[in-house]
Amino acid sequence: MEVLKISAIALVGVLAALQFKQIKPEYSAYIAFAAGLLIFGYACRIFYVLSGEVGQFQQLFGEEQKYFSILFKVIGITYLCEFCSGICKDAGYGGIAGQIEIFGKLAVLFCGMPVLLAVIEAIRTFGTW
Repeated sequence: MEVLKISAIALVGVLAALQFKQIKPEYSAYIAFAAGLLIFGYACRIFYVLSGEVGQFQQLFGEEQKYFSILFKVIGITYLCEFCSGICKDAGYGGIAGQIEIFGKLAVLFCGMPVLLAVIEAIRTFGTW
């Protein structure tokens, strides 16, 4: 049912923005931004519920639960950067959108460093057998 709500918000937002694009282009951008914020709010709510459900998995894995938090950080970073980049592209600021995408990639790389270090440590430990 949530997918239908999101789809309806997107379609109404796009159609309303198209109506204002010829008359008042700035209103078109505001409408598109508002629709994007509504969709982003729904996504954040779903992400919050999902993080609670995954908490049960964390109890099963014990020490490796830190990897779940890394996973959720990475998902949050990618979604937020994609959202902001899309808004910038729609507004005609492709250069800023590209910088947001680069920042997002670097942030994901930075968040993933503990996983990479754990893999390297496992390989190093395995090599000493």
